[in-house]
Amino acid sequence: MQPGSGQQHGGRHRVGQRYGGRRVLITGAGSGIGQATTLRMLEEGAQVVAADVSEAGLADTKDKAGASATLTTVVVDVSDEASVRAGVAAAVESLGGLDVLVNAAGILRSAHSHEMSVDLFESVIRINLTGTFLMIRESIPALREGSSPAVVNFSSTSAAFAHPYMAAYAASKGGIQAMTHALASEYGKAGIRFNAVQPGSISSGMTDGSGASGQSVGPGLPEDADYSLFPTPLLAGGGFAPPEVVAGVVAMLASEDAAFITGTELRVDGGSHA
Repeated sequence: MQPGSGQQHGGRHRVGQRYGGRRVLITGAGSGIGQATTLRMLEEGAQVVAADVSEAGLADTKDKAGASATLTTVVVDVSDEASVRAGVAAAVESLGGLDVLVNAAGILRSAHSHEMSVDLFESVIRINLTGTFLMIRESIPALREGSSPAVVNFSSTSAAFAHPYMAAYAASKGGIQAMTHALASEYGKAGIRFNAVQPGSISSGMTDGSGASGQSVGPGLPEDADYSLFPTPLLAGGGFAPPEVVAGVVAMLASEDAAFITGTELRVDGGSHA
């Protein structure tokens, strides 16, 4: 079997080793999709620095990864420029360089738009959009020197489709999606690939409020929210899918399997917006 390919064994899928020797930094790694991506890339042989604002979340990720995992952790508040600068520097030093950056950190806040405060709106933009920018800006010098460097950003189905009560979140994710295209163009000749995933109908700390990460908490929909306005997945019996389904896509986009893919987004929503 060639490296990087999966195989069937005992009825279960075995993950290949596409990430042997690759150095990866993942934000939002204390819960949800960020944690699932951390565990997936570790399973594929990566050296990973898991970053999150929550020490408890990072401890949970480390516990799930196991003592033998090539994993270190760093507390980073992506909304704080100094914290990002220090966190990225620590990660690059720990890894001895950087090949992959995954920007999974984010928050979801919901409200009737006519009742939404400026503070709430700006906090979502600051963490989701500005935080992604800060992580990228500080990581680019190391990525330039990396091996087959790739960045995977987190947009959302809300960036292109109507999701009620989520104007701030949609604005932040639309900004990330547009920024991903701009960065792919700017740094393509430098060999850095930029892509985005658009998760939708995924069960995680962000959508169900159960995550340990302080940057992944429940949406808090208005009490009188009209749930008929939300789309329903065609797959998974119309319910939410686990975060691992997105982690596999992220792992593909940042791997050599996606060597000719840049400047695009991939929707992972079970057909909610087919």
